[in-house]
Amino acid sequence: MKRLVRRVRNADHRKVGKTFGRFLVVGAISTSVHYGVLIAAVELLRWTAVIGSGCGFSIGAVVSYLMNRSYTFRSDAPHGTAVIRFIAVLAVGLGLNLLLMQLFTVRLGWPYLIAQMLTTGLVLFWHFAGNALWSFTHPAGPSGDKK
Repeated sequence: MKRLVRRVRNADHRKVGKTFGRFLVVGAISTSVHYGVLIAAVELLRWTAVIGSGCGFSIGAVVSYLMNRSYTFRSDAPHGTAVIRFIAVLAVGLGLNLLLMQLFTVRLGWPYLIAQMLTTGLVLFWHFAGNALWSFTHPAGPSGDKK
């Protein structure tokens, strides 16, 4: 935990800002995939919003891993390590996604797309922090730019 706090404190905030910008671009693409699958599942296949969201999240995750590793974080971490860490961060994100969708759509009765938009915004911060500080780390640190 001390090491994590030290890494956050010592980060070059301009580089982190650029990395976050790239993360948002990749996020827009993977989120479009997520929403496309969600809408198709609900409207065409008549699945529940929770199941459709889980499927969309999973397919969007594959897009996210590939693009974040190469473009956002420019990671040279071995795939074996990065994939396992990415999946761990993703699993927590998926759990948050499903819990929030359950809360917003089933308990509160919100329309599924409004619920998904808020859920996406909330889970975004978990994904950036987890991936920047752990999944794609390499000797250059969490900024994504090599020394």
